Amino acid sequence: MSKFFSDKYKELTPYTPGEQPVDMQYIKLNTNESPFPPPASVVEAIKAEGAKAHLYSDPTCKKFVAKVAEVYGVKPTQVIAVNGSDEVLNFAFMAFCDKATPAVFPDITYGFYSVFAQLNGVPYKTIPLKEDFSVDYRDYLHVNATVFIANPNAPTGMQLSLDEIEQIAKSNPDNVVVIDEAYVDFGGESAVKLVDAYENLLVTQTFSKSRSLAGARLGIGIGSEKLIADLHTLRYSTNPYNVNRMTLAGGYQALCETEYYQNAVRTVVENREYTAAALKNLGFDVLPSKTNFLFVKTPLVAGETLYKKLKEKGVLVRHFTADRIKEFCRVTIGSKAQMVAFLQKVEEILAEEKNEKGTN
Repeated sequence: MSKFFSDKYKELTPYTPGEQPVDMQYIKLNTNESPFPPPASVVEAIKAEGAKAHLYSDPTCKKFVAKVAEVYGVKPTQVIAVNGSDEVLNFAFMAFCDKATPAVFPDITYGFYSVFAQLNGVPYKTIPLKEDFSVDYRDYLHVNATVFIANPNAPTGMQLSLDEIEQIAKSNPDNVVVIDEAYVDFGGESAVKLVDAYENLLVTQTFSKSRSLAGARLGIGIGSEKLIADLHTLRYSTNPYNVNRMTLAGGYQALCETEYYQNAVRTVVENREYTAAALKNLGFDVLPSKTNFLFVKTPLVAGETLYKKLKEKGVLVRHFTADRIKEFCRVTIGSKAQMVAFLQKVEEILAEEKNEKGTN
């Protein structure tokens, strides 16, 4: 770092994004993107708005927000549009946490939570997942802190029930409970239906996964009108034009293409179950998943070795180095052809490992 870098950030450990290599053509199963492009109508909406790229986008995001409100059954004043759901999560750390109000979240979860806490000078506590890698909702009752829970969780893929989320919100009336639903469309149950009952509940979602717009950078936050007003205060104090006009147009049209996305999600879920069954037959431990990825390990080959050998064979998956999960790899669910190719490479690696151990 330079000598000019502020002392307040010198201990900051930045988030590590998934690899986006350009050295060769990979089967990308490492960043939980959709294997399916957006429908033609969404692409055309984005292109059409590009002709107006010399003009600022609508800072109120009025048309898009109104459509979100219609689809989710809330008021427009209960919705905030953001540059990827990471932005609304950062706003939540800024708005609802401070030295007197720490943050709390699982020890194994989305890596940005700890980064946002550090970035904003927020004290935080992590709570270990249970032995089976699930979140125990009872750990978050009456915690006197701002709660952040990815549901379904990442990178494990497991979820809390809506009743458990409600218990957490109910038991923390003086603190905000943030439910990060990046993967909810792949089998989870959304907590949006609870926001009218609990003024302290904020639900975030992204268009990066189930709606095939990872490159467009679009997310939403839904909560009580007062919570959303707080977030808007921060948005207008940092970047009121945070969502560009092409993305707003694409996001609006994506909300009009329910059937297309439902079919895409259904295909991903089918491919997930196919891949999970195949990996189990190969001796893998596979955590139950309600997402577009699987969290897997095998006693036959180390997690890091599997990741590296798959990369050598042109398949990217995500490996994590934390002690408790270092034997796991996270595998994004792609098209059927991609998953067949992935499984073929896994079988090759297992055979190579067996041969190597047999010659030692």
